[in-house]
Amino acid sequence: MIITLFVIVLVLVIWSIYSYFASRVEQAEYSVVKNEKEYEIRSYPSHIVAQTTVTGSYSESMNKGFTIVASYIFGANTKKQNIAMTSPVVMQEGGSEKIAMTAPVVVGNEKETRTISFGMPKSYTPDTLPTPTDERVKIVEVPAKQVAVIRFSGYRTDTRIETMEKKLLDLLSKDTIEIIGKPSYAGYNAPWTPPWMTRNEVLIEIR
Repeated sequence: MIITLFVIVLVLVIWSIYSYFASRVEQAEYSVVKNEKEYEIRSYPSHIVAQTTVTGSYSESMNKGFTIVASYIFGANTKKQNIAMTSPVVMQEGGSEKIAMTAPVVVGNEKETRTISFGMPKSYTPDTLPTPTDERVKIVEVPAKQVAVIRFSGYRTDTRIETMEKKLLDLLSKDTIEIIGKPSYAGYNAPWTPPWMTRNEVLIEIR
């Protein structure tokens, strides 16, 4: 019994350590404008993302969109160049951002249309990023904006995301904060990360 318990603890420790170092990637820059009791307000500078728009539930969209955009950063581009992974991966309801750059973590029936975005490393500019070879991947400049954010841990599920979206919207309504657009989901960790180490967020732009 003691040996079994020791093995379980050892596996959990190794799992946690591995996940910690595997998640040490460049993260999106932001500054905290205000801390509320259950959410915070952040300011994000303008930044570049690679993104694709897919359809399906939260989980389906994340899986499909992640695969498409990950292919771009792992070499499906005109330079056949690997681009460092960053976090978070952002999923937003609806179509892509409107400011596209031609040379990427938003509905006919928009109800299940979602955009999956990967932030590009700060070392890149629009001119130095390679062009995607998959026409489903777009390079987009996201303008500076202010957002309200609520954070939660544990594994991502459609129900949990919907619950946190509703909670954030209710809090903002109570505090009479004007929102812009639709909520987004941001995931910071690899799928194999232990649930007690995961970082998930729901964000919505505010005026």
